[in-house]
Amino acid sequence: MELSFSFIIPVYNRPAEIRELLESMLHLNYDKPFEVVIVEDGSTISSEEVVREFEERLKISYFKKLNSGPGDSRNFGMRKAAGNYFLILDSDVILPPQYLAEVEEELNKDFVHCFGGPDAAHEDFSDLQKAINYAMTSFLTTGGIRGGKKMLGKFQPRSFNMGLSKEAFEASGGFGRIHPGEDPDLALRLQKGHFTTRLFPEAFVFHKRRIDWNKFYQQVKKFGLVRPILNKWHPESAKITYWFPTLFSFGIITAVVFVIFGWYWLLIGYALYLILLFFHSWHLNGSLKIAFLTLVAAMLQFFGYGFGFCKSTCYLRFLNAPPEEIFPELFFKNAQKN
Repeated sequence: MELSFSFIIPVYNRPAEIRELLESMLHLNYDKPFEVVIVEDGSTISSEEVVREFEERLKISYFKKLNSGPGDSRNFGMRKAAGNYFLILDSDVILPPQYLAEVEEELNKDFVHCFGGPDAAHEDFSDLQKAINYAMTSFLTTGGIRGGKKMLGKFQPRSFNMGLSKEAFEASGGFGRIHPGEDPDLALRLQKGHFTTRLFPEAFVFHKRRIDWNKFYQQVKKFGLVRPILNKWHPESAKITYWFPTLFSFGIITAVVFVIFGWYWLLIGYALYLILLFFHSWHLNGSLKIAFLTLVAAMLQFFGYGFGFCKSTCYLRFLNAPPEEIFPELFFKNAQKN
């Protein structure tokens, strides 16, 4: 199959991010034509003026629509796109020059209908962004599930950096209404439909994540809320490891209580883990400040995800209602149903 790439990028109130992303596309080491599809998802701060600045240098299609969430906006963009292979990005990423060449090389070497790539922190990112990136990607915190492991066949790509063939999109109907969690849901449905998914380890993006501590906590909490819903929809995907953040959180609370009774062994175990985390982050990032911030990011990640996962598991088990009624904030009402 002759590959024809279309970038699909939903955006909501982020014109500055779109400018940085489009600027990075101008520097791609790729000499074949590609398309960029920008979908304005009901923004109140438009990116149209920014997009128009790049029309003479990039082949861009720009669409406006009512707010219906990133998943539905990606579906909208893929229906409008001219290419036969869609490269789905979040608006807060920056592409390294070799990105598109790496994608094409991987597809030519071992074609798959859906792939995911890792995310990394650019050297110009803030210390907070680097600390959060470490917490989200390190083997010591997430087991590398966002791209650190070379998983074949069962990898669940994330939509900040994801590829999807037109054939797979049409067969699956694309993303569902849930958010977050629309990307692993799509990957699991594709795998049930006998489409292979794979990690492209060298096709990474710089993921900027313009968030503060509170937004980060709320984000990982939603990740925790969503996972039991996905386990309910796709029982074969459930793993004991999804309980680890909950167990970690309850464990550290228990360790503090044990200190009152003179039992320090559990707290010492947690302290040793955090020391390991600190020195590993220091080694990778070369900064004591980032290493300290990493500890905060990791604790927020464990407690946020752990609480969300436990709450969602209990609610789904004991409330006789569908997930859309229990957690309406996780579902976009205006999205088209698959």
